Amino acid sequence: MAKHIHEFTEIDAMRHSTAHLLAAALNELYPGTQFGVGPVIENGFYYDVKTPKTLSAEDFEMIENKMRELAGRKLPFTRREMPIDEAIEFFAGRGQTYKVELLRDLKTRGTTNLKEEELQDFDPEKPLVASVYETGEFVDLCRGPHVTDTGKIGAFKLNKIAGAYWRGNSENDQLTRVYGLAFATQTELDEFLRWQEEAEKRDHRKLGKEMGLFVFSDLVGPGLPLWTPKGTMLRETLNDFVWSLRKAYDYQRVTIPHITKKDLYETSGHWAKYAEDLFKIKTREDHLFAMKPMNCPHHTQIYASEQRSYRDLPIRYAETTMVYRDEQSGELSGLSRVLSITQDDAHVFCRVSQIGQEAEIVWNIIQTFYNAFGFTLVPRLSRRDSAAPEKYLGAAEDWDKAEQALRDILSEKKVEWTDGPGEAAFYGPKIDFMAKDSLGRSWQVATIQLDFNQPKSFGLTCVNEQSEKEQIVMIHCAIMGSFERFISIAIEHFAGAFPIWLAPVQVRLLPVSDAFADAAMLFVRRLRAAGIRAEMDADAGTIGAKVRKSETEKIPLSIVFGQKEVDGGALQIRVRGVKEPLILSADEFIEYAVKVSSERSA
Repeated sequence: MAKHIHEFTEIDAMRHSTAHLLAAALNELYPGTQFGVGPVIENGFYYDVKTPKTLSAEDFEMIENKMRELAGRKLPFTRREMPIDEAIEFFAGRGQTYKVELLRDLKTRGTTNLKEEELQDFDPEKPLVASVYETGEFVDLCRGPHVTDTGKIGAFKLNKIAGAYWRGNSENDQLTRVYGLAFATQTELDEFLRWQEEAEKRDHRKLGKEMGLFVFSDLVGPGLPLWTPKGTMLRETLNDFVWSLRKAYDYQRVTIPHITKKDLYETSGHWAKYAEDLFKIKTREDHLFAMKPMNCPHHTQIYASEQRSYRDLPIRYAETTMVYRDEQSGELSGLSRVLSITQDDAHVFCRVSQIGQEAEIVWNIIQTFYNAFGFTLVPRLSRRDSAAPEKYLGAAEDWDKAEQALRDILSEKKVEWTDGPGEAAFYGPKIDFMAKDSLGRSWQVATIQLDFNQPKSFGLTCVNEQSEKEQIVMIHCAIMGSFERFISIAIEHFAGAFPIWLAPVQVRLLPVSDAFADAAMLFVRRLRAAGIRAEMDADAGTIGAKVRKSETEKIPLSIVFGQKEVDGGALQIRVRGVKEPLILSADEFIEYAVKVSSERSA
């Protein structure tokens, strides 16, 4: 059965046409180029190609000029259809081996073997017919739609180049992935480029290094961040906040190992679904273990360790722990995509009748947490793709019940929400919370996932009022989800300028000279005793240099410390981003810093 395929809008059709324009230009500039896939992506497109000459960003100007020349010719996008066998012969004759492979896959194994970006080449209504589009001398396997001719293409710019394995398999050829931006008008493109320039200034990889939060080591490996003391303080501050919210609702902490026998994931269904994504360990006795990619199967075994009464429910387990996923190196990106993922994970074991109240609790925790960052949340109902039932675990009636339960929760909250067909986890639907950051970007953050399937797979029950075993359900709930990804979002949202309550260093003392260093350090210790994260700049540089360093490192509160401060005079506190200093006595300042930290108000 066909997978869900993205429905093209007018701008999508234009971006898809621009991908063909890029391919047509490469075809003229580099005869013999082989073409993979060229899908539409957010704000533009890409095309995977294998060219006789290795491409680099230095080639972009020449390629763009050729694209503009072809656009000026107003070449029509001409569509024609041919039987699959004829299409195989046609593309084989043109040396397009990757297109031939896609066509043969479609013919022998059907569309379910093809990825979303590959499916853009095929019409699910005509699985044994291939459509091609001619654009000048270039002919591509494609289902369309396109604009009528190249003159209807708007503003574009090639912006990035990367390596990509054919069909995402490291055993296949490595192709060159050329990315481009495409908009209806030059004004829209220019506006996006200005926005992108601001985003680059806020790039968490750049700011994280400048602020000394985390590092990567070639010896440790890509995708495995190492957290400095400041970065660890940031993580612990976030974790303490989440735990304070959960603790108020009687969550209990648990601890599980980082590896498991293969059997656990075979029972849960994860092995069949994700075996290729797991780090595997073979013991000296030839037993097969896996590094855990998620925590829920482990937590089920704590619940299953003893018989539970309905009076015990709900049981709420929480744990902050790492999970591990064998991502391809080309997909890794700073903290956004890593191999070791820290999760603030929790699982609620409850009766069906308790789903509403438990979801309400999780919703309240999520709302309180994200309010502290100034994020506006929009919930999304992430449900099954009805066109691809083979992607999901469990009976249709359980999915129907779970999806309806989540709809009821959204209805009771009386909030606007979006629909997300095909966005469910393979074991159950969920409410995903989408947060909009200060640049207007939308991120998926927290989740409330409803799971009827794992409790069935593991035989999780409670003894009900009639002394009978009753099937229970699980609610998976993550607040940050991934610490790494959330911190990358937060760094870029605040441009590194964390509010006082979150900053790894809240206060920095700047002694005017070495003569005042000991007194400044005494005040640092007093601040630390009050729970304030404080440090002293002990460098021998000028006070001006120390002030500039504090500003560069985005320290929220800085205090120049000289003879007046030693003598007990009022402190002049430099507040980041504020022109006039805050003038308080030492006692008043400590009270202020403690208050804004505990209330998370600044």
